[in-house]
Amino acid sequence: MTPRPESSDPHPEQPAEQRRAEQPTTARKRTTAKKTAVEKAAAKKTATTSAAAKAAATKKAVAPGKRAAAGEAATKKAAVKKAAAKKTAKAPAAKKAAARKAAVRETAVPDAVLRQAPPGPAAAQSVPPEVEIAVSPAVDAADRERLLSGTHHAPHSVLGAHPVPGGVVFRVFKPYALAVTVVSGGLTVELHDDGDGFFSGLLPLREVPAYHLLVTYEGTVQETEDAYRFLPTLGEFDLHLIGEGRHEELWTVLGAHPMTHQGVTGTRFTVWAPNARGVRVAGGFNFWDGTGFPLRSLGSSGVWELFVPGIGEGELYKFEITRPDGSRTLRADPMARRTEEPPATSSIVTSSHYEWGDAQWLERRAEVPAHQAPFSVYEVHLPSWRPGLSYRELAEQLPAYVKDLGFTHVELMPVAEHPFGPSWGYQVTGFYAPTARLGTPDDFRYLVDALHRAGIGVIMDWVPAHFPKDDWALAEFDGRPLYEHADPLRAAHPDWGTLEFDFGRREVRNFLVANALYWCQEFHIDGLRVDAVASMLYLDYSREPGQWTPNEHGGRENLDAVAFLQEMNATVYRRCPGVVTIAEESTAWDGVTRATHHEGPSGFGGLGFGLKWNMGWMHDSLQYMSHDPIHRKYHHHEMTFSMVYAYSENYVLPISHDEVVHGKRSLVSKMPGDWWQQRANLRAYLGFMWSHPGKQLLFMGQEFAQGAEWSEARGPDWWLLDPDYGAQADHRGVRDLVRDLNTVYRHTPALWRRDTEPDGFRWVAGDAAEDDVLAFLRYDGDGSPLLAVCHFAPVVRHAYRIGVPDDVPAWHEVLNTDDGRYGGSGVTRPDPVKPEAQGWHGLPASIRLTLPPLATVWLRPA
Repeated sequence: MTPRPESSDPHPEQPAEQRRAEQPTTARKRTTAKKTAVEKAAAKKTATTSAAAKAAATKKAVAPGKRAAAGEAATKKAAVKKAAAKKTAKAPAAKKAAARKAAVRETAVPDAVLRQAPPGPAAAQSVPPEVEIAVSPAVDAADRERLLSGTHHAPHSVLGAHPVPGGVVFRVFKPYALAVTVVSGGLTVELHDDGDGFFSGLLPLREVPAYHLLVTYEGTVQETEDAYRFLPTLGEFDLHLIGEGRHEELWTVLGAHPMTHQGVTGTRFTVWAPNARGVRVAGGFNFWDGTGFPLRSLGSSGVWELFVPGIGEGELYKFEITRPDGSRTLRADPMARRTEEPPATSSIVTSSHYEWGDAQWLERRAEVPAHQAPFSVYEVHLPSWRPGLSYRELAEQLPAYVKDLGFTHVELMPVAEHPFGPSWGYQVTGFYAPTARLGTPDDFRYLVDALHRAGIGVIMDWVPAHFPKDDWALAEFDGRPLYEHADPLRAAHPDWGTLEFDFGRREVRNFLVANALYWCQEFHIDGLRVDAVASMLYLDYSREPGQWTPNEHGGRENLDAVAFLQEMNATVYRRCPGVVTIAEESTAWDGVTRATHHEGPSGFGGLGFGLKWNMGWMHDSLQYMSHDPIHRKYHHHEMTFSMVYAYSENYVLPISHDEVVHGKRSLVSKMPGDWWQQRANLRAYLGFMWSHPGKQLLFMGQEFAQGAEWSEARGPDWWLLDPDYGAQADHRGVRDLVRDLNTVYRHTPALWRRDTEPDGFRWVAGDAAEDDVLAFLRYDGDGSPLLAVCHFAPVVRHAYRIGVPDDVPAWHEVLNTDDGRYGGSGVTRPDPVKPEAQGWHGLPASIRLTLPPLATVWLRPA
């Protein structure tokens, strides 16, 4: 065989076989001319059949590196044999067959290379001798350079086994290998070493056989499948959905997935990198050198793919991406479902083997919408709730603790992987991976399952607003802005030094919408609290004039973000019955919890959230409580204003981590007065909060009146509850109150059934500023009332008259935050109180109560 000169190739971008097949006439002419020359030389009986030529002919026929010497000698020898065969036309057929067999063997695969292995079912068949060999098996110069530089978009078109005129060509790229042998059924063929890790050979076979490789390295031989013999693992429909930005289960097709493909076990690596000139996968399995593992580009989808045989769970990997400028970057997988524990940053191949035990919970959770059900939330930062505990160890303690306190849900601060612990998880780099700090993804599933089996729902903080700039993560992932907006002013988040997602790019929206579904479907999450929604909605958020560009209508609304949030909410509610989405949105945006197809006064459809954090209530009420009681009468409106807009959205009343860090002080420390008054104020405030329309959220540590601010490095001050601590009774009293608030709340539908209906609430005394008193009625669906009376002055008020309906024969005190069990002064009323016929506060009857100092009292019909 004479290799074609590399400079003669006019189409370097085409697969080698395609380029060569397009020039059959030239190839035949060259071969015919060569045969003629050989026959003439044979007739003259020149020295071309000398011992030296014979020795050259027995070298590897697949060795183009030896250039023309061996190839010409083998061709001449074959021609001589053919000429001899013609002269013996009268010889028996057996002799003809033997001559043909010898000609094929000596022309294509000499005895020194082709060794007969034990016969097997997949033994390849040789081509007939009349098929002319006209191609070189070696990788041509252009493809070789692109493979070495990591810029080849179609390595499978060059590497692997391919049918060509004259047989099947095998090309293997194994840097650092000393030798490569192809094993196929009864054939064992050592390929020629072409240098730089390339090996090639041409076998006279009719079709591509089943085969595997023996790769010899210094001191070892590895038996492996050829990664470049496999068809793509993604179908056209998947690629179409990815291109349209509509693949709702994106995590099933992108990332690293252990699987069996074409009967072989391995791992499929896929990544979206449309701007990349080339992508390779590097990991522990190839000593972090991805040179020999280039991925192929799957058309215009921007997706790159490679199935690597023999790679399974637990392998570390990253993608080595060649940028448009030719530089290379090593990146963690954006779709990685497991990562190394920070500060390490590699992705890990994983599959879930967890068997869930929460089927009953999932069936039940969709029976009643969240806004019509009891919904009190305990917010938790998992790494610091009990520092040092893993997911599985938390599963032994957290569900029992939360169930004992009576909360219906826990809200987990972000659990997606993040490199910087003090960000509390709000700067995410691994959107599809639970943080490895506490265990594996299946360990996290175990925790969620344990909470469900304890009857507790799981909400998780989700952060689609922004991501950090780490150079191994999403920022300029493939060399250009990809996940972030191309406009630097739109991309840079002014407050946190991070990057905002480009919500206008359909693939980015798909990445985030699928991520929301991923947590709900794969981890059975019951709710997503979406962080920093306001920063997404406004183009001018934290930006000065000149730092932002109005939308197409001249407004400040981020229309792309609006469309993304609507799509995310609609998709989650359609795909995951019973899941609730919650917006942390701090402005007066119209229709946060309105359905997406209902247009509001602003002209926008609703965002489609199920609930919204009531930041206004939180700021106003805490401001009121921080005043000394003597001044509270001047701030009475801060406690009543929330009812002006209470039914504009479906609200959650949040006392979250944000209110007890960074110099804001813990909840009890915000209260004025001495230690007794601080705790009394806190108890009265919690009673007000639990009876106000809306759901409740309380951050860990505040349930037992922790005095210090929260620290992610320290967690709650559990020692305050130690029986040996002198003031432990004060802290246990507040915790006992929280338990009783939740217990009464869950058994009193008036406090939650009509949270979003104006008819479920009535002011009794909303203007008693001089007395620091608030009184109101809450109603169940059947009209059953609960009366809440909040007294925020540090005095006892005797015979205080409160208006009530006249259809309740007697009222019974069901909760009093001044109870001695909670650390109060014990001004309680164990006996029912009967109404008097005297109308008061616009109601037909009234009762007279003794109001405890700094306390909230709940009364129900006796």
